[in-house]
Parts: sequence; structure tokens; C-alpha cells
Amino acid sequence: MGQRYAYVLDDEQKVGTIVCHGLTTYGFVARQFDSVVPFVVETKKSAPELVVLDLALGESDAVEVMRQLETLAYPGKVLLISGRDETTLYQIKEIGKSRGLAMLPPLQKPFRLNELRRSIEAAPESRKVERPDTSGAAAIPPIDLGEALRNRRLELWYQPKIDLKTLTVCGAEALLRARHPQYGLIPPVQFLPPAGDPLYHPLTTFVVQQALVDWNTLAEHQPSMKLAVNIPLSVIQAADFIRSIREALPKAPTFPGFIIEITEDEVTHNPESIQEIAAQLKLYNVWLSIDDFGAGFSSLARLRDLPCAEIKLDRSFVTGCSLDSGKQSLCNAAVDLAHAFGASLCAEGVETMQDLRTLLDMRCDVAQGYLFAKPMPFQAFLESMSRSSAAIAGGSPSGTTRAPEEPQRRSA
Repeated sequence: MGQRYAYVLDDEQKVGTIVCHGLTTYGFVARQFDSVVPFVVETKKSAPELVVLDLALGESDAVEVMRQLETLAYPGKVLLISGRDETTLYQIKEIGKSRGLAMLPPLQKPFRLNELRRSIEAAPESRKVERPDTSGAAAIPPIDLGEALRNRRLELWYQPKIDLKTLTVCGAEALLRARHPQYGLIPPVQFLPPAGDPLYHPLTTFVVQQALVDWNTLAEHQPSMKLAVNIPLSVIQAADFIRSIREALPKAPTFPGFIIEITEDEVTHNPESIQEIAAQLKLYNVWLSIDDFGAGFSSLARLRDLPCAEIKLDRSFVTGCSLDSGKQSLCNAAVDLAHAFGASLCAEGVETMQDLRTLLDMRCDVAQGYLFAKPMPFQAFLESMSRSSAAIAGGSPSGTTRAPEEPQRRSA
């Protein structure tokens, strides 16, 4: 039997040392971290069997870390510890479950070592959402993006976006996948390079060109369908980006336009540059969408000056909003903010009818999430559009095709 590894992330070094000692007693090789960045780096390199996570981490917290664990498709167990009240502990545990993490019963500080043992030996809880098997994710070696581009091993999958006024599909987000001859379908987390890598330029060319080819096919059935792609700031700011977009766009008079999604943190860190580019893109019926809104703590003054057509509310605020008055207030504020700026509000991560009804009451414009459909290959998306307009009848979603998929969202 191989060694069992555990990582402990707690900014109180003495507490981390005690927890590591207890884990060692119970057969783990324990490693202690007191800051988030090295913890994430090491977890990405080699995922441990167990992560012990304090709620408050100085300049970060357990929720932010669990978001990153979700992005890494972390397959192990998560144990929360804190001196906070039991209600808060279990609320944060539910957030981990909602993100597909295997959550163990949390522990309040101070705790005895036998209580630690009971928690780590308990059966983990995880929300039963449709996600792929990631148990072998750590065994997949890094994928060579350049090789995947050269050998045409990249694909675009599509997740529908639902107009909440008409309850029909109004567009779709294009999401990147790689098809490996040995490992099958590979999510972006396994092959996307760090921000600013030069490979993002040919990758963006592929994403844009393929999305527009797919629109031409889709236009035979749904000419008004507006597609969205994710493009990093490093590419958008390139000198030839506007020209390349202008030359790639369809000349058909029925072309409804194109959406480029850029994350909130990139937008707000470079507002002057983005403002000029966004105004220029608008001339060609290409619109910016601010993705992951709420995760980057934007300055409202900066957002006011950006000519964006859409704000996409981060799923962490949407999931469970029907049961959480705090999330409801945030969602309401985001809807009002978007409308005040002349933009539409798209809620990401909609997974339950209860949350959908809450968003409808708030006058949210667009929704996207597993309640309607998972991302799917283009052919499946095309077939679903051919069969119906994806109207939602009788209070339950219909007309969209569901396909096995993992939740990673970034495309380029």
C-alpha cells in the first residue's frame, strides 16, 4: 500500500503543527502550509488524499481556496477546521459540497485528536451532481498545447444560454476541450498555459475561427443565435487583434454579432485599454461580457465606464440564492447594476428550479447552468437546436441535450 499524503493549510503555525502531528499518528505523510499560493501550487502538482483547511486564512479564506480546488478538479477529501461557530462551519461545508468537493464532517477548534480521527475516517459528503470521474485526473500527464493545435486535437463544446423573458435558448458559450488519443477528452485545466503565454494567440485564432464556422452551420436553423468565446487580455491587447477579428467575422446580413468574455479581474486592472478596445469592437457588432462578476471585487466607477453588453454573475452568488438572503441581496444588486449600465445580467451556475424562480423574480435576463444543459459537442448542440427552440414548459427544462461533461469553463 502506498503512502497517504495530507496537506494542512492554516495561517496559525502552531495549530497546523498539531494537526500535522495528529495526521502522522493516523498514518498520513502530512505537509503544513500557512499561505495559499504554495499550497495551490503543490496541490496542482500532486493532489494529496486529504486537505485540512482553516476557514480564515489572513488575506484569503476557505471559500476562495475551495473555488481553486474545484478548478483543479481536486479528487481528495476536504476537512474544514475553525474556531468560528458551528453554523458557519457547516455553511462553508455546504459550499464545498455544492462545488463537487468530498467534504468531511468539520471540526471546531479546539478539538481532540480522537475527534480528528473520527472526521478523517467518516464517509465524505459530496453533492450528487453530474460530473465526470476525476479520480484519475492526477495520472494524466501535462498535455502539449502546441502539439494539440498542430494535430487538430482541440474541440469546442457549447453550453446554452437561456433568455429568461422568453425561456428559449438565446446563445451559447464556447468551451475548449482537447481529444487525447490515449486519455480521451481532456479539460482545459490539464493543458492551458499560464496567463500571457504566447500560445494563447494561435489558440484564440482557432477558437474564434471554429466558433464562427459553427455559427454558419447553426445559422441554417437559428440565425439569431449569438455565440460567446473566452479570450485573455494578453490577446485582446495585441496590435493585430482587431484586424483579425474584423477579417474573421461573417459578412452575412443576418449575423447577430459575437460576444467576447473577459474576466472581471482583467477588466478592472486595465480599464483604459479595455475601454478603447471595447468601443472599437462595438463598431463590428462584437461585444464584451464581464465574466465571473463578483469574484474580483470591482470598482463600480470602473465598470460604469466600460461599454460591455453583458455582466455574468459568478456562480458562487447564484448557487443556493433561493435559500440564502445574503445571496439574494447580492444577485438583486447585480441585476440592478447591470440594468443601470445598459447591460444584461447572465446568472452562471443555475442548477435548481428554486434558484431559477428566484432569478426570474429579480428580473434577471439570462441564465446558464446544469439545470438547462451541460456543455456538449457542437453536433449535439446543433441537433438540440434542430429538434426544438429549447422552450421550458410546465416549469421544467426541456428541449436541450444533456451530455457527460466536467464543469471547467475556460476556453481560451
